[in-house]
Amino acid sequence: MGPEEKAATIFNSTFIRPANFYLSGFSGIPHAKYYYVFLCFVYIVSVLGNGFLLLVIYLDKTLHSPKYMIVFNLALADLCGNTALVPKLLDTFLFDRRFIVYEACLSFMFFVLFFSSIQSWTLVTMSYDRLIAICFPLRYHSIVTKPAIVAMLLFMWVFLVILLTYTVKLIDRLSFCRSLVINSFFCDHAPVYRLACNDTSLNNIMAYVAFIVVLCIPLVLIVLTYVWISIALSRIASGKERLKASKTCTSHLILVAMFFLPIVGTNIAAVSSYIHPNARIVNSSLTQIIPSSLNPIVYSLKTEEVLNSIKKLYKRNRISNTTTKRKVLITVALTH
Repeated sequence: MGPEEKAATIFNSTFIRPANFYLSGFSGIPHAKYYYVFLCFVYIVSVLGNGFLLLVIYLDKTLHSPKYMIVFNLALADLCGNTALVPKLLDTFLFDRRFIVYEACLSFMFFVLFFSSIQSWTLVTMSYDRLIAICFPLRYHSIVTKPAIVAMLLFMWVFLVILLTYTVKLIDRLSFCRSLVINSFFCDHAPVYRLACNDTSLNNIMAYVAFIVVLCIPLVLIVLTYVWISIALSRIASGKERLKASKTCTSHLILVAMFFLPIVGTNIAAVSSYIHPNARIVNSSLTQIIPSSLNPIVYSLKTEEVLNSIKKLYKRNRISNTTTKRKVLITVALTH
């Protein structure tokens, strides 16, 4: 038996794939369950808000435009992302079921990271829509078409599925012969692969690649987009027209700030100084959940088209109910 075969035999004999991991969550906080109850409340708000926004866009044909296809995609990603994270988080910590099966842990990791990535790149697609609308208004309807947006969104979903499937699948090559305690509130990528006792260099590379693709590139593209938009706005002579054009970007800028600032702030703080694990868990969990809950509120309250659609659907429903009641009363009167 050659040295390579011996090495392979030794590796196979010491390769350990655990049955379960243990999610540590908060440590040393006496009333942590109240925080999870708060997350449950935020999750309910997120489901109701995003579900309502999806329903309004679906029912009102005037919102079946490229712009609102992107908004629909964001609301869907928000809803799915929170649903992937919060119910399992509540089951784990409210009911103290902290052991999670190995395969379930990897699935948990994939779906949480995937829908966060979709949110990030959907915000880039929104910035592209605003760029064309403000910088090339006369060509907007010929550039931002339904087929073009469908192609962009479909490419985004497929590319991110491939990237994150490969990133998560690489954990299968790791051997876990030391601690199985994940110092996080979910099966986060870095806390999991750092528990391994064999070479994690490829996992580390993919972690950086995913971080750059999911957060850095989208943020840079959005910043460059708004630099271009600012230059275009500065060339508009009328102050009134400039204000009107800039108002179309406010909803998107609020969403970008809510999504990126907490994540970037947490990562900068983690690199530059020490963050207590409890503080990191609070920051990370709020970053995952709060923006998804506020996105539909921002779009419902800040966007005139959505407000008009809600009013229109309400009036239509009211007229329909009134007509139905009248028909029932006429039917009852005729039978008597």
